Amino acid sequence: MNRKGDKSLIVGLDIGTSKVVALVGEYSPDNNGSGNPIEVIGIGSHESRGLRKGVVVDIESTVQSIQRAVEEAELMAGCEIRSVYASISGSHIQCRNSQGIAPIRDGEVSHGDLDRVLEAAKAVAIPADQKILHAIPRDYVLDDSQEGIRNPVGMTGVRLEVHAHLVVCAQSAAANVSKCVQRCGLQVDDLVLGVLASSQAVLTSDERELGVVLVDIGAGTTDIAVFVHGAIAHSASLPIAGDKVTEDIAHMLRTPTPEAEQIKVRYACALAQMATAEESIQVPSVGDRPPRRMPRHSLAQAVQARYEELFEMVQAELRRSGFEQHVRAGMVLTGGASKMEGVVELAEEMLQMPVRVGIPQHVTGLGEVVGNPVHATGVGLLLMGSQIEHPRRPVISAGRAGSFFNKLKNWYRGEF
Repeated sequence: MNRKGDKSLIVGLDIGTSKVVALVGEYSPDNNGSGNPIEVIGIGSHESRGLRKGVVVDIESTVQSIQRAVEEAELMAGCEIRSVYASISGSHIQCRNSQGIAPIRDGEVSHGDLDRVLEAAKAVAIPADQKILHAIPRDYVLDDSQEGIRNPVGMTGVRLEVHAHLVVCAQSAAANVSKCVQRCGLQVDDLVLGVLASSQAVLTSDERELGVVLVDIGAGTTDIAVFVHGAIAHSASLPIAGDKVTEDIAHMLRTPTPEAEQIKVRYACALAQMATAEESIQVPSVGDRPPRRMPRHSLAQAVQARYEELFEMVQAELRRSGFEQHVRAGMVLTGGASKMEGVVELAEEMLQMPVRVGIPQHVTGLGEVVGNPVHATGVGLLLMGSQIEHPRRPVISAGRAGSFFNKLKNWYRGEF
């Protein structure tokens, strides 16, 4: 448990390829009548050196990055952080949709029946080096007659069936993320798929109902989640993202990678027609050579080519999922690489669907967090943490038994 006086604090730790961000949220049911129960009161960020494409490749460097980000967040929030909800991503993440069936014990559906039928859905064969990260109910069927039920608790029946979405990850990848956090003297409250957390922060309920594809473009991976009829139906991770754009710029301009990143942030756009032929930019050279000037239009052409490749891969994944015709609300882009000028226009032109940039919702507090798609995952971790610790409706099962007793044990350990 995290402490600042007697207030309830939740911490989200977004462990990304380019940076580690710790967000501290203060939970208050009314929160000054805003309707948003979480106020972001602290943020810490540090460059991430130990990850590649979302996966830990250097334990020591990752531990240092987490430590620095957490210390900075503690300083700003004026609290002591003991536990975090941490994100996980990477191309090792896989998904599958599964069904489970269980008898209803007392003739009326209880929460225990929901747990049992979800356990039945998780009884699928997966490789020994993988584990179920999330088991998410999509809908329920009661006695083969009533379909599409969202919450069957209290309903009368004999047999309950669930359609569930399973997120599977590599055991080693999950263990290494947890190990890095624990090496910092912190406890992992839960490991959450990054794009699932982002969806909590940026999607509206109308979009989920109509059908929407969320594309979280980070530095190392582009993560996809498809929602249909209010529930997640497909998730995937692509090994192409913002760092590829930086590499292209560094290669084309023959400039160091840090300089290429700055040029990308300051001058790049994803649609070449937005940059006029007259505009030029100054490019730092390697070594003692003097800086050069080049047309901004040439930079935009190179960036556009990489984003086109990314959106082609997103479209291919959407078609492979079988849900392409169901995303009537279009696409929501989030993550750091979604902020670039021209990205929305290019995506709309290529995919022929409405596209918007999703910024974190449902929280108040620090403006640099609330209005910035870079922090979608971090804010989503706070929101999911608040649902787990202050449940108001059924929450996502994290694929491990005894969650309540684990929390009770962890609370006891933290208090005494």
